[in-house]
Amino acid sequence: MDVNMREMAARLTAAASAGARAAAAAARPTSPSRPRTRPRGLDEETCAATPAPSAAAAPPADVPMDADVWAALPDDLLLEVLARVPPFLLPRLRAVSRRWAAAVPRDPAFLAAHAAAPSHGPCVLAFARGSAPTHCAALSLPLRARYRLPLGFLPAWDLWLVGSSGGLVCFSGFDGSSVFRTLVCNPLTQAWRLLPEMHHNQQRQLVLAVDRKLRSFKVIATSDVYGETLPTEVYDSKADRWSLHQMMPAENLCSSKMAFCDSRLYLETLSPLGLMMYKVDAGKWEHIPAKFPRSLLDGYLVAGARKRLFLVGRIGLYSTLQSMRIWELDHGRSVWVEISRMPPKYFRALLRLSAERFECFGQDNLICFTSWNQGRGLLYDVDKKAWSWIAGCASQLCNTQFCFYEPRFDTSIY
Repeated sequence: MDVNMREMAARLTAAASAGARAAAAAARPTSPSRPRTRPRGLDEETCAATPAPSAAAAPPADVPMDADVWAALPDDLLLEVLARVPPFLLPRLRAVSRRWAAAVPRDPAFLAAHAAAPSHGPCVLAFARGSAPTHCAALSLPLRARYRLPLGFLPAWDLWLVGSSGGLVCFSGFDGSSVFRTLVCNPLTQAWRLLPEMHHNQQRQLVLAVDRKLRSFKVIATSDVYGETLPTEVYDSKADRWSLHQMMPAENLCSSKMAFCDSRLYLETLSPLGLMMYKVDAGKWEHIPAKFPRSLLDGYLVAGARKRLFLVGRIGLYSTLQSMRIWELDHGRSVWVEISRMPPKYFRALLRLSAERFECFGQDNLICFTSWNQGRGLLYDVDKKAWSWIAGCASQLCNTQFCFYEPRFDTSIY
């Protein structure tokens, strides 16, 4: 592709969504007596997220484009443009023409271009537990909109959300009998895989880790907090089986707070107070004597980008002296180093009562807070050191689970 073609691709990418709607209207004229129907795709629930930008920072208005321009685009240039359209909007583009319908989203050339294109950006996935889950909601932070992701293709079991990685989402639960099962799916493509039964049929703590370079994923299962001490099991999608590994030392009472980063699983331990680290490649546990901050009331482990590991928690003795702080683990010295404090105005708005419960999750140096009966979440960007509210994170902690999610069509159930 020469320089002129690349420049043309850059200009067309900025207007891809608007051009798609204009092309659909021009290429498929309808009778005045027949109302136009909305192309089928992911339903947009509400425009919500960050506060509305100022007039100076408002996004550019839609630019209508001639349908002839799109019709004359070479295939490689068309794929470059479509690959940069937000994934939630791609299903609607299938209604533009047969050519677009053939390319989106299963064409190998399109998937290759989609994999090489810049990431859409972070989304917050909200899953409301129920006897028969029908959908989950994905709040797109870049688009400031929330979309429904249908889950009707999954078994009608009582599932709960394990987490997300690399475009895949993991659920676990009991099937119609008393067997504990785990499944992994891509909500956009509706492809899913039911994992084989573990060696020990018991509810476990799970974490999903996707390796897009190796086109594989792993699920690590550790002992449940209040359950029997069991060997660590690791599922490898390439081998399609669970393998048994070292058992966590019995003297380490583990909490439910854990994070996965840099091929290592970190768990908080209550006795002795500190961290346990599980090296997935070696299949071994190791104790890290990192002393937790004094007067820590509750803490969450959050995985950052690359090797960064954060501890987020509320500290203090009395309600008037409490504060929310963020620490980062210094791996060399095995100590927690404070890197930020939540401003008092955000702390008071997030937790109105000193004993109020909150949840915390993170990914790629973004940390999100939710609390009981809050209709919004609080987002902290570690790199930019910026705090902001995001709407659409209604938190009913008894049955709603959250995690960060990256929408991708190119991530298959390997």
